[in-house]
Amino acid sequence: MTTTTQSMTSTPLQKATATVAATFLVVGILGFIPGITTNYDDMTFAGHHSNAQLLGIFGVSVLHNIVHLLFGVVGFLMARSWSGAKAYLIGGGAIYLVLTVYGFVVDRHADANFVPVDNADNWLHLVLGLGMIGLGVFLGRTNDGHRTNLPG
Repeated sequence: MTTTTQSMTSTPLQKATATVAATFLVVGILGFIPGITTNYDDMTFAGHHSNAQLLGIFGVSVLHNIVHLLFGVVGFLMARSWSGAKAYLIGGGAIYLVLTVYGFVVDRHADANFVPVDNADNWLHLVLGLGMIGLGVFLGRTNDGHRTNLPG
């Protein structure tokens, strides 16, 4: 009998997912560090009234940072399997494309802008969405040859 197993980062797809997840965790943490996040004292829990900006460019709030942290944790959990990694990249990319449309449609100063998102965030979300979907599709084309067969 042969048992098929995979480690958390046994395929390029899973490695890419773990890298994306790690990036989200780092961004979520950096959003809570004064100096890296400018106007830190003006950060609100949610909404467009938060004047805090990660790296002085991207609008952030406590909620925005928590979402990044959660997105990172989910990515690591889903990177444990090939199918989970693919779903994370493609599904997460789709979420970011929806967030891009939301960001371009919602009035930046409206109460509906609860994340908050600004123009820099919109373009970053577009690149993230397309990049994540691209990785998921390109690296998720096949799972052949990336399994370790152990006798059992």
